[in-house]
Amino acid sequence: MLVLCSAVAAQAQERLQPVPAASYDAAQQQAAKDFEAARHVPPSGPFLMLMRSPELMTAARSTGDYLRYKSAIGNTLSEFVILVTARAWSQEYEWNVHAPIAIQQGITQAKVDAIAAGRRPDAMSDDEAICYDFVSELQHDRKVSDATYARALKRFGEKGVVDLAGISGYYSLLSMEMNMARTDPGGPLRLKPLER
Repeated sequence: MLVLCSAVAAQAQERLQPVPAASYDAAQQQAAKDFEAARHVPPSGPFLMLMRSPELMTAARSTGDYLRYKSAIGNTLSEFVILVTARAWSQEYEWNVHAPIAIQQGITQAKVDAIAAGRRPDAMSDDEAICYDFVSELQHDRKVSDATYARALKRFGEKGVVDLAGISGYYSLLSMEMNMARTDPGGPLRLKPLER
């Protein structure tokens, strides 16, 4: 039994601990400097793990700066999409960071709880329903139906559908990296694995 417990603990252990800033090479130092210049804080969360590939970290940070704060669908819907994506990947770190932000942005606790449970939220706005259907199809089916695409296109335009897919794709990238690295969830675990 002790061997089994040790094996489970080892399997759950974070694989890629943060690189200590004191040991950054020149490329990592530049990436950290660029991160701080853009976000006014030192690298944190998934960016600490991504520092092993400073070019990828910088590209991801830059992409995230646009998609999270300046996308064509706005910040509230962006946070909603982030939660749907984090749920699809059972990514607890992203969930623990973004669920409180989504609530601050006006997404109701009931909707957040429904997404956490893997259920379609009740009483969504038209915009939320469009985003939920679009991202759910993209994550589950790996494509978007004509009907869902047409609704999203009519509401958000071509730039909007590109940004909508981009937000989900960007947070899928971060989720994949953190799931691979077994990144510490950084808060309460709320996401039970979904049946596939």
